[in-house]
Amino acid sequence: MIQAKVISLDRPATSTVLVAGAAGFVGSHLVDRLLAEGHYVIGVDNLITGREINLAHLDGHPRFQFVAHDVVTPFEPARRPDWIMHLASPASPPKYQRWPIETMEVNSLGTHNLLRLARRYRSRFLLASTSEVYGDPLQHPQREHHWGNCNPNGPRSVYDEGKRYAEAAVMAYHRLHGLSVRIIRIFNTYGPRMDPGDGRIVTNFIHQALAGEPLTVFGDGSQTRSLQYVSDLVEGIVRYMDVETPGPVNLGNPVERSVREIAQMIIALTGSDSRIALRPLPENDPKRRRPDIALARRLLGWEPQVALQDGLSRTIAAAREAMQPPLPGRRSLQSPSRSFGATTKAPG
Repeated sequence: MIQAKVISLDRPATSTVLVAGAAGFVGSHLVDRLLAEGHYVIGVDNLITGREINLAHLDGHPRFQFVAHDVVTPFEPARRPDWIMHLASPASPPKYQRWPIETMEVNSLGTHNLLRLARRYRSRFLLASTSEVYGDPLQHPQREHHWGNCNPNGPRSVYDEGKRYAEAAVMAYHRLHGLSVRIIRIFNTYGPRMDPGDGRIVTNFIHQALAGEPLTVFGDGSQTRSLQYVSDLVEGIVRYMDVETPGPVNLGNPVERSVREIAQMIIALTGSDSRIALRPLPENDPKRRRPDIALARRLLGWEPQVALQDGLSRTIAAAREAMQPPLPGRRSLQSPSRSFGATTKAPG
């Protein structure tokens, strides 16, 4: 059984938090929350799949520094980090299949580089792992002690096995060096700032519905997903900062819905005339996905609060706004290499 202790005064009211993968969908929302709590944030991203627009609203923020860098190469932050949060990795099938080597490297070499940095500064370390470590699960719902059913050389293996390796590396540093670590396993998450081309069902369905195109459903649509809104995930991460236990801890929504049901809900919420188009199921696509969050409830007092219909409505509204032409004079994020003297490593 996982033992934990709640940290009362151990975390300073204002910490320096290094977020790797800061320009990604989840990373950018986490950065916003940390800044809102008064922390100083160093955002690091090589922008392979992260997007500058996700951080453009922070241009000039006095407690935010952005460094364009690939964590596969060691680097030295300008400030000592109290926390290092590793969210850097392509995370959707089209992206990690386009960048397979980079995905394996960021979850192996990148994880080691960040762990070494955490050890040097005695920083606390959080790894964003994934429900994909369970593979096509043999047990349902998925609990943290399940070892998973992954194909080590299938089309999804660069991500699945990369995250499994990253978890092993984090636990090795914890056991050998006494590093304070936390591992979260993120289940399907959605919300504003998702990359329109990330290939995930919510993104695909919303953009297809808004364009009046058929919604692509693989298989017969009976496979299930459990969708959590991004603010719920971020709340779980922040709560975990105050609990001293390595985990892993599932963070996801235990309400399970079929892919066809999600597609039909999005059609209704967008007011679209789109129909559902069935396509063959991709290889190794998981049939069912639902977290057991009993551990998160017990350790963190956490469970999702945003209902699916409300979250989808917010996400659809954000997608509609993003499809509008930019306003004249709107600034984007300044070039990090000019602003902060950072070195950008080109992908590949």
